[in-house]
Amino acid sequence: MIVTEIFKSIQGESTFAGLPCVFVRLTGCNLRCHWCDTAYAFYGGEKMTPDEVLGRVHHLGGNLVEFTGGEPLLQREVVPLSARLLAEGRRVLVETSGERYVGELPKEVVKIVDVKCPGSGEGDKFCFDNLGVLERKDQLKFVILDEGDYRFACQFIEEHRLRKLVDEIVYSPVFGKLPPRALAEWILRDGLEVRLGMQLHKFIWDPETRGV
Repeated sequence: MIVTEIFKSIQGESTFAGLPCVFVRLTGCNLRCHWCDTAYAFYGGEKMTPDEVLGRVHHLGGNLVEFTGGEPLLQREVVPLSARLLAEGRRVLVETSGERYVGELPKEVVKIVDVKCPGSGEGDKFCFDNLGVLERKDQLKFVILDEGDYRFACQFIEEHRLRKLVDEIVYSPVFGKLPPRALAEWILRDGLEVRLGMQLHKFIWDPETRGV
């Protein structure tokens, strides 16, 4: 496996925001979203065996572990390593761009799946087979740059009946580009049953800080 960093921090996104979490950030991504905040994970990294990754996770401790990137599903070792962590009684999250198929992950993994909006520059990359394997516990996320992205997300939800698939749909404003208040007001104006995601870690630490 090629690993950019492994660290323990406060989970900043999804319904798990606020909880201590061990993050395994894998190197490499096949997308280039305009607003990406982890471009440093595109290249480089350290080669580690799954046993070495597991050892680092054990050293940091804690029940909640997330694989992120980059795009973690580009590395097939994520599937058996997730199974090993689950067998230890840990809760495992995988945050993915939505372009990779998530159906090979263990059923117990919580899949946090992005649907890329047009403002990302990668709005046509979603793997629609994912909609057939998501469960209620999984989560869908839209990162919103502007009102055009907001309208896209609303239409996507209705067209694909996402509320019948998952309990949690997250709208997250692009940090520093779309004021959270604007997105909150659109959600309230239109009576949407979605969660506003705020990237909590960027309010705790400097937004450019790595390893948090």
